[in-house]
Amino acid sequence: MKWEDLQTSENIEDRRGEEGGYGGGPSVGGGGIGLGTMVVLGLIGWALGINPAVLIGGAEMLSKMHGERGQIAQQEERPHQTSKPTDQMGLFVSKILGSNEDVWAAVLPEQKGIAFKAPRLVLFDGETTSRCGQAQSAMGPFYCPLDQRIYLDTSFFRDMKQRYGGGGDFAYAYVISHEMGHHIENLLGILPKVQRAQARAGSRAEANALSVRVELMADCLAGVWAKNGDARSHFLEEGDVQKAVASAQAIGDDRLQKASRGYVVPDSFTHGSSAQRTEWLMRGLKSGRIDACDTFGR
Repeated sequence: MKWEDLQTSENIEDRRGEEGGYGGGPSVGGGGIGLGTMVVLGLIGWALGINPAVLIGGAEMLSKMHGERGQIAQQEERPHQTSKPTDQMGLFVSKILGSNEDVWAAVLPEQKGIAFKAPRLVLFDGETTSRCGQAQSAMGPFYCPLDQRIYLDTSFFRDMKQRYGGGGDFAYAYVISHEMGHHIENLLGILPKVQRAQARAGSRAEANALSVRVELMADCLAGVWAKNGDARSHFLEEGDVQKAVASAQAIGDDRLQKASRGYVVPDSFTHGSSAQRTEWLMRGLKSGRIDACDTFGR
């Protein structure tokens, strides 16, 4: 992937090297996510045997969040000394975020008549704070709708390559763009609607099925970015798409459950199977259209 000439984002908070946490605030424990009921646990969570949470919470987690959100607002978040990244990985992330900003600033108004508001991306080591609770490396990358920030510990990319067979610049760009996809869903008003639907869900399996649709749509929107971004900047090289597809397959719920548990429980899927994730990524890549990503209409 030819990413060096992409525009650099100004919306990066580099918190690497800081100590995270709310002083005296509630803590994360027992493999759960505490206040972070809207946090999506990624593939590292599966590897550690942690049950990933639904992006915007199931009915069970939603009720807990309402009681705790006010508690977050009353606490003073520890100030962060942020700076622009200067290392190669930090610069790469900034370039991919900048490309996403460039694409969505044009595509979202053009295709849906909605203005694009850029999120911020937080780079951190180990743990940091978010409005969705404590962000930890074991959660993998995630988007917090409450503060409209993407949280990323780039050690995820190393584990993604070494432990799961995914990797490569475009594969890492796909991961970042997937989280941007959640921000686009938020701007489209989809996340709040799904949250309400999950609150009414009659079972955890029903709530999980809604989460799968949210995640597959984000995969597709990552593809929409790639299609439109490549048309603008010609950053794709031979083999890039195959690497992204391999990564989508590597982080499918069925493959991760098989690796960590030895068996697969489809009702517990929160992100989609390897085949589904690949299918929806390719839908976006081929069409470049937001409407092609309507996982709720199928």
